[in-house]
Amino acid sequence: MHDDAPGSGGTASDTSPVQAVDRALRILEIIADGGPQSASAVARELGVHRSTAFRLLGTLEARRFVFREADGAYALGSGALRIAGAVTTRVDFARESQAICDEVTAAIGETSNVAILVDGDAVNIAQATGTSSVAVRDQFVGQRTPGHATSSGKTLLAYADDTAARIAGATVARYSDRTIVDPNELEREMRAIRERGWGGALAEWQEHTNAVAVPVFTGEGAVIAALSVTAPAFRMPEDDLPELAGRLRVFADELAKRLGHLAPGRRAR
Repeated sequence: MHDDAPGSGGTASDTSPVQAVDRALRILEIIADGGPQSASAVARELGVHRSTAFRLLGTLEARRFVFREADGAYALGSGALRIAGAVTTRVDFARESQAICDEVTAAIGETSNVAILVDGDAVNIAQATGTSSVAVRDQFVGQRTPGHATSSGKTLLAYADDTAARIAGATVARYSDRTIVDPNELEREMRAIRERGWGGALAEWQEHTNAVAVPVFTGEGAVIAALSVTAPAFRMPEDDLPELAGRLRVFADELAKRLGHLAPGRRAR
């Protein structure tokens, strides 16, 4: 017997919001797996009255998650496709970022990362470990690093729309005697990064470890990520950072291109 059928002890009003959400998601799964479905077919799959299926389908149709074809069957609509596309884009982003990290580490020999900005910190979404016996090996995908003390974090902050607000509202911790903790000095550092197009960190987060990062631009000039390399300070002295940044720029542009962004004119300051 249907759970909202007459005489079953329940009514349509007994259906909880959670149950309604579950049923709506199940409808999307049914259509995704089996193609366009009639309201009657959906009702049978869910084990509910046809009127209940109609109400659920009507809500999904209003949100464009489904649409009604000429024969009355319901198919996935633009709302479902938009969400699927966003998931695909994110998967492509992570996959292409990992491929670029692999190429950077193969070419330069040092640990590389692609990071995104999350609440003022840099979060690694891809990483390749350096090939040297003495390499930075304590970095990993999903790692969150301080925005003000790492090359990726500073680069991402420098190009954020609300850079000044982020710095003013941040809790700036000191990790070494070289960590920049003064807000005014951090603002000057952000300006310098935008002017030269790359950010560096000289033992500011981890002792005896240096890093350099470049932004990954969209075709409109926005920054979606930072590409960095990290190495022991003795193998990556400060004087080498500009040359390394130039090498990284090529890989960052290639990542942008693989993600569908056009390179020319996207370096707006």
